[in-house]
Amino acid sequence: MWIYYAIAGVVILLDQWTKWLVVNNMQLGERISIIDPYVAFFSHRNSGAAWGMLEGQMWLFYIVTVIVIVGIIYYFHKEAKGHPLFGVSLMLLLGGAIGNFIDRVLSGEVVDFISVLIPVIRYDFPIFNIADAALTIGVCLLVIHIFVDEKKNKKKVA
Repeated sequence: MWIYYAIAGVVILLDQWTKWLVVNNMQLGERISIIDPYVAFFSHRNSGAAWGMLEGQMWLFYIVTVIVIVGIIYYFHKEAKGHPLFGVSLMLLLGGAIGNFIDRVLSGEVVDFISVLIPVIRYDFPIFNIADAALTIGVCLLVIHIFVDEKKNKKKVA
């Protein structure tokens, strides 16, 4: 079980390290092109949730995040045994939630820095960070787990 928690730990460490690098090496609003014009590091701060929603509602984020963290740990210990994909998805969610929670507690805002332009539809995706990426990947893996598990259960019934 510890290996799963190591996944969350790596997410948290990588997230906090990259945010530290951005805060200490870039000016707020500075942009460093990686693959021009599609991918860049862009020093940004977000006092809200995804896409800046609920800006300034820190008390809500604190409460929700604590509930989410407790729920993830509970479901991990209750349901993830024998389900590696489920365990990995939960630990990515845990690492991402804690990574952004640390920012909110320490500075009242989240450091975002990955800027992506999707060329096919010319969509400038909201700026994000490693914790956000882990949360997104965790949700995707969770959805895959649910579909795979549902398919297995249908085969057992039939």
